[in-house]
Amino acid sequence: MKAIDRVLTARDKDRPKITDYVDNLFTDFFEQKGDYLGKEDASIYGGIALFHGKPVTVLGHRKGRTATENMACNFGMPGPEGYRKALRIMRQAEKFNRPIITFVDTPGAYPGLEAEMYGQSQAISGNLAAMSTLKVPVITIVTGEGSSGGALGIAVANRVYMLENAIYSVLSPEGFASILWHDSAKRDEAAEVMKLTAQDLYEFGVVDGIISERGSGLTVVNDGEQSAYSRLYSRIDKTISAALKEMKGMSPEELAQDRFNKFRSFDERYLGKESKARMENI
Repeated sequence: MKAIDRVLTARDKDRPKITDYVDNLFTDFFEQKGDYLGKEDASIYGGIALFHGKPVTVLGHRKGRTATENMACNFGMPGPEGYRKALRIMRQAEKFNRPIITFVDTPGAYPGLEAEMYGQSQAISGNLAAMSTLKVPVITIVTGEGSSGGALGIAVANRVYMLENAIYSVLSPEGFASILWHDSAKRDEAAEVMKLTAQDLYEFGVVDGIISERGSGLTVVNDGEQSAYSRLYSRIDKTISAALKEMKGMSPEELAQDRFNKFRSFDERYLGKESKARMENI
């Protein structure tokens, strides 16, 4: 499959959303709203839940499914209040020693004038700094689009996984093509050059694993309704369980150091001379 095909698949409106993952992977979810400064951003969805009977904090980007929901959630593009809300929820998780599980699916943070006026870059950079020091396990799953700082603002995690057809990059292929060739129509070529697929990023060591989407066909569940993604939810469940088990014996300080080391060492540990040279020649 070509990179652009995975880009289009990642953007498919019928792919599961954050609410689907919450409903199928967790129980007793209690949504938390607000950024402490008087504003609610619907494009970040988060709260407390139980995962196999144990309390966790869950949050992610919310795009919505219908046109009305898309508008209400700003198509999954958070403003600064969304990132402040996410940080508030994560700080609470740390206070009560709850693991944090985040789901990334965004075309990027909202780039509007109002967002910049009210501290978009400060909110995102604040999240990056704070997440690098959190003393609880943090697990991120990129489920669709993972673009720019808008994605990274909730993705500084000990373990980062991607769905098979997800993408994760510094910006969209259209944006990349517009900057490099002044022609957004060259997005197909840009997608290949950017190395944004789960397969590319796993090879580079940027992500810790790929969650297969194959064979997740329609399956009848107990209540008679059909879920096209029941097998996928099961795989995600196993991935989260394995990651939590792996980090169970780590101290709070070790968890924070592990996460810090992971992101600080990408260049020297994962990319290597060949990849660096290729990137420099783009």
